[in-house]
Amino acid sequence: MADINKIMCFCGCGLGTSLIMEMNTQTTLKEFGVDGVEVVHSTIDDVIPGAADLFVCANDMLHIAEKAGRAIGIKNMLDMEEYKEKLGEIFGR
Repeated sequence: MADINKIMCFCGCGLGTSLIMEMNTQTTLKEFGVDGVEVVHSTIDDVIPGAADLFVCANDMLHIAEKAGRAIGIKNMLDMEEYKEKLGEIFGR
């Protein structure tokens, strides 16, 4: 398993998009049987090195997240298969 203790899902304002990504990330981790990982949602202003072990965002913000640490970009925030694919690569699923 990846050394991930905290995942931050973020968007520009830290409201709708990031909340949906947080819920979908939590659902995916639950399906994988991954426990003990804190998943939060926030605004782009909170994306700084050390704020999380993994950042999840829309593809168009990935370049910002990668400056802060490990990150994945989501093309379609409602596509659960995309979460499974991208988080699966990190969590070995």
